[in-house]
Amino acid sequence: MFPDPSQLGVKICGITQESQARDIIRLGADALGVNFWPKSKRYLPVDMAAAWLPKLRAETTLVAVMVNPERPLLDRLIQESLVHILQLHGDESPAEVGRLLDQGAHVIKALQIRDRASLDQIGLFPCETLLLDAYNPGLYGGAGETFPWELAEMAQDLFPDKKIILSGGLTPQNVRQAILETHPAAVDVASGVESSPGIKDLALVQEFIEQAKI
Repeated sequence: MFPDPSQLGVKICGITQESQARDIIRLGADALGVNFWPKSKRYLPVDMAAAWLPKLRAETTLVAVMVNPERPLLDRLIQESLVHILQLHGDESPAEVGRLLDQGAHVIKALQIRDRASLDQIGLFPCETLLLDAYNPGLYGGAGETFPWELAEMAQDLFPDKKIILSGGLTPQNVRQAILETHPAAVDVASGVESSPGIKDLALVQEFIEQAKI
């Protein structure tokens, strides 16, 4: 299950097309994120995604990216096994995350990080994996902004039992340095490898993966 503790993982987020999903898998991505939040620039309706996600389940780890999802969406994703992991970017509480874990779901909780105090919430969530993103009130990620990477390194020290995914403003130009400074379990990118929202530049994707896995 992503991220694999034996190697650094790379997740390419905001996939909207089956053809690009297949290309990105071939380039070596370990996980693909599909955004089911209607206000996202990378939003993909679940009915459209359901037409091709099942065909990719055996080839990669599929992650549903959501913000305060409604129960029917969660039930469909879980019951139809459309994805492997639920990634929650909203105001979901530790208790809500715990209930999903009790249902057998795999959960990544995304947290916006602004300062040292922002890290305290990590310990409240029962899921093993947390994604750290830049602080952008109301945007819930995907804005392409970084946060101080030393906070991600501090998070690892404070919560050694957690897997930390680094996100926010990563590009092919800075991902290697980010990995060297923070030693995350995985890195996550959306806007940093796009030609337009939801459309990936495959040359940038390849460069990002190669730099991350040097």
